[in-house]
Amino acid sequence: MNVRDVLNELAAARRTVGAGSLPAGDAYTIEIRRRYDAGIDDVWSALTDPDRVARWLAAVSGDLRLGGKFALDSGEHGEILACDAPDLLKVTWMFGPEADAWPGTSEVQVRLSPGQNGGTEFELVHAAVLAEPLFPTYGPGAGGVGWDLHVLALSAFLDGGDTVDHDALQASPEGREFVRRSAAGWGEAHLASGGDADHVASAVEATTKFYAPDPN
Repeated sequence: MNVRDVLNELAAARRTVGAGSLPAGDAYTIEIRRRYDAGIDDVWSALTDPDRVARWLAAVSGDLRLGGKFALDSGEHGEILACDAPDLLKVTWMFGPEADAWPGTSEVQVRLSPGQNGGTEFELVHAAVLAEPLFPTYGPGAGGVGWDLHVLALSAFLDGGDTVDHDALQASPEGREFVRRSAAGWGEAHLASGGDADHVASAVEATTKFYAPDPN
């Protein structure tokens, strides 16, 4: 993918930071909305078929049905809370072996709906408790930039069956520019939600350095 492609993909998404609640307490939310040209059944399959999930997100294993538990080989794992084809997928979203000691602290929900002019409207909401330790340093970009990269990969897969090498993308000039603009976009969304300007600025800088460290 060239610079124009990845930046067009970045511009296709709308980002919002909001508030919510989880079993563990008050939460902040990051929301991504965009349209895919693919039909709703195709998008749903890409979200739920293990062979297809591995092409844009990560290899997945587990009891992949309502109430079952899943695990990605990238370290995320959780329980399937809702699976209503082809409209709604909701899971708990934990990372790392120690995360299970803090249940009810992170959930991801994806809603699909038919687009007015064909295609599919895609909405992803990730809620995490306010006490989540990454937020003071990275703000909503901690998860937001990662989801932007995966939403980009999903687009490439749906459009042409391409599999994005995330490590190679993030090391490339176009990937670094994507990360920089994604972090800035989440900073703008954070500021629009009432975030403190100094916190927003420091979080954008920290997030950019985390996802696109200085190659030197």
